[in-house]
Amino acid sequence: MAPTLIPTLARGAMEAALVALLLGAAACTVTPPLSSARGGAATTGATQQAPPAAPPPSGTPATIAAAPAAPVIRPVAPPPSLAPTRTDTIALILPLESPAYGRAADAVKTGFLAAAGRAGSGSRVRVIGHGDDGVLPAFAAAENAGVALAVGPLTRDDLKTVIAMAPARPRMLALNQADDGSPLPVDAYALTLSFETDAALLARVARADGANAIALVSSNAPLQQRFVAAFAAEWRRAGGSPPREYRFDPDPEMLGLLRRELAAPPPDAVVLAVDGDDAALAKSFLPPRPVYAVSQIADGLPPQVLRGLDGVRYVEIPWLVEPDGLPIAGMQHANLGNPILERLYALGLDAFALAQMLAEPVPPERIELDGATGHLSLTAARTFAREGRVMEIRDGRVQPSQATP
Repeated sequence: MAPTLIPTLARGAMEAALVALLLGAAACTVTPPLSSARGGAATTGATQQAPPAAPPPSGTPATIAAAPAAPVIRPVAPPPSLAPTRTDTIALILPLESPAYGRAADAVKTGFLAAAGRAGSGSRVRVIGHGDDGVLPAFAAAENAGVALAVGPLTRDDLKTVIAMAPARPRMLALNQADDGSPLPVDAYALTLSFETDAALLARVARADGANAIALVSSNAPLQQRFVAAFAAEWRRAGGSPPREYRFDPDPEMLGLLRRELAAPPPDAVVLAVDGDDAALAKSFLPPRPVYAVSQIADGLPPQVLRGLDGVRYVEIPWLVEPDGLPIAGMQHANLGNPILERLYALGLDAFALAQMLAEPVPPERIELDGATGHLSLTAARTFAREGRVMEIRDGRVQPSQATP
């Protein structure tokens, strides 16, 4: 359904893992066995306190000072018992001990606890950390404790495991989505930063701009392919003609070929799905037409590079572009030093806001929230549709677009 996080996260394999998590790509590849419980004791009731948190794994950044402290529960498989008495506790279940996703999980936790502290509900939250093979014991610990709501899992593979192998569990707000789009089980909800929703929004903007013929230019990276596929699906759903598709290749000869093919005849608009490092180069070979780009295309680019992307539109979360205009204006910024981590922090903010409502004995049937990650609407499928802000790069700066879908 993320960013996994490191202060110098700009490049490399660790960034790839973070981006994959943030955009809802397949996550961990390890399916946790039922017998993979870790040592320690779990909270068993509303008034019983969890044991002190163990030291975080090496390299995990400390939670920002303003975030309220919360004990980390080491999950253990509970003994057979009758159904537990439900409390008003909210369990936050994250892969804090995962080498690949621990830092991503920490950013989500930091945002979640910051929002809980601002609401005066920090004591209501219990954090359950687990590793790559521990999501089932973590959910078992939450079920045994009788929590009102479990927020998690964070990765797609963990969500798939919980749905398939944990029939007895608390009500759940998952922070990712199923690979195959299968429906959620009863008493399960989903909030995700998946960029398919961003692609669909841009398709509606392109239609509103009057575009009829669209060209899709993308690299071979799986995430970029998913973006253009989501754009094309929304475009066709709205009655648009099939887009023309092209592969981006930085080889000069292939770039020349791309320019010639796009010129005969030129499309009304181009969708560009390449990494930020290649974005300015790719745009220089596009016809002078409106360009709609994959989200995060401007991450970390200096103004001189952004000038090469003048006119490009993409979707960003409100927390990064206009936090003072949100209902949570005044919320402390994490200053994590990386936009991927900041988006995960914002996911934590929104997850807590929704958790308060979903933890009620009878959760609401309709939820609309102007959140840190966008406008959130509860759908009939119990997933939260998310609409971010359309941004435009002008004169080397990222600014709100005047586009209205």
